Amino acid sequence: MKQPELLILFVRNPELGKVKTRLAASVGPIAALNIYVRLLKHTLLATQHLTAEKVVYYSDKVETDDLWPDEKYQKKLQPTGDLGDKMSAAFAAAFAEGYSSVVIIGSDCQQLTQKIVELAFRKLQEHDVVIGPALDGGYYLLGMRHYYPKLFRDKRWSSAHVFPDTVQDVEELNLSYALLPLLSDLDYIEDLDVNLLH
Repeated sequence: MKQPELLILFVRNPELGKVKTRLAASVGPIAALNIYVRLLKHTLLATQHLTAEKVVYYSDKVETDDLWPDEKYQKKLQPTGDLGDKMSAAFAAAFAEGYSSVVIIGSDCQQLTQKIVELAFRKLQEHDVVIGPALDGGYYLLGMRHYYPKLFRDKRWSSAHVFPDTVQDVEELNLSYALLPLLSDLDYIEDLDVNLLH
């Protein structure tokens, strides 16, 4: 029997003043919150029909009866530490639970589609690691077939070094990897699709 695949979603609880803070500097906290809620809804549309199992990791507290249907999404609280610590712990837990392929995404990419996530899982049938590079030098998606903690250590998170440093780690571990289409994360006003403002 084929081992199940898992999609991990890292999200922030949609609270005023706590989401899209860099964007809020340009558009204000209320608009930033509204934009973030739209991004969450977009991420839901891109993931709800996937055959992989899904788990939402919340930043502050686990929500029930919210945007994410309880029958489709497991729900957990993000571990402590920096972004690398949190993602590393989430991947470690997933592989400890017996998943064969694990992919993580955030909720900042308005260009993400169900087809791209499905492509990531297909790439993992032939590669050790799959990465979705972002225009800002980070990545919007990371997937692997085994737990590689090195990929989460010694990273300058939220910088243009994350993607190249991760690729360097993958190559140093002699792992095979595949790249997905280059997409844009939404952090600043320049990244914004005007449709998200209305």
